Amino acid sequence: MAITIYMVRHGETYFNLTRRFQGHSDAPLTTKGIQDAHQAGQRLAKVAFDGAYSSDLTRAIHTARFILAENQTQSPKEPVQLPDFREENFGSFEGIDSQVTVTYLNGFVKPIYSDYSAMVAGIGMQAVMDLFHDHDPYQLAENYQHFYDRVQHGFELLRQAHQDGDQILVVAHGTTIRAIADMFGRSDLALNSVKNGAVMQLSLTDTTAEVISFNDTETYF
Repeated sequence: MAITIYMVRHGETYFNLTRRFQGHSDAPLTTKGIQDAHQAGQRLAKVAFDGAYSSDLTRAIHTARFILAENQTQSPKEPVQLPDFREENFGSFEGIDSQVTVTYLNGFVKPIYSDYSAMVAGIGMQAVMDLFHDHDPYQLAENYQHFYDRVQHGFELLRQAHQDGDQILVVAHGTTIRAIADMFGRSDLALNSVKNGAVMQLSLTDTTAEVISFNDTETYF
């Protein structure tokens, strides 16, 4: 069995614009974010989706609706919400400037990292998630194992709902997409920040997935 997934990062939000960790918190799409979503929809307009999904966070739902509004096939017009594909829960770090947060977390690692991406490159996605969890003063941030389990549950739901040859849309989040690439053996891709509206194409099988393309904002599928 192989299901083709077009996983899209939501459009730009005000937290993205002001470089703040967002996580399970929600900020609305900016004007550019709405454009990001429509442009992604135009690139995917000829793909006949057998299912359309988004995380249950508003920025992902709205992005999915804008993408589907551009579709020229008999694809669904409304996304099904799957909480399993939410962004990582950054706990009490949500809403805080990303550089302030990295500076704080640098107190618990060596060497010192210049930004979030450098930290992921240095110690890996799994360790960074656990770093947020271990040093959240309010103990709200999720660890890697919790994140891994919920995302794998989301993929299992997709496997149960679809059959070989289906094409599906999933609108998710930047860190979630990077971590999924890492999860399926592409830690090199996880080093890269995902652009708003970019597409990661996956081939989902019975047991795993293969990353076909990543961070794509150019291809008309």
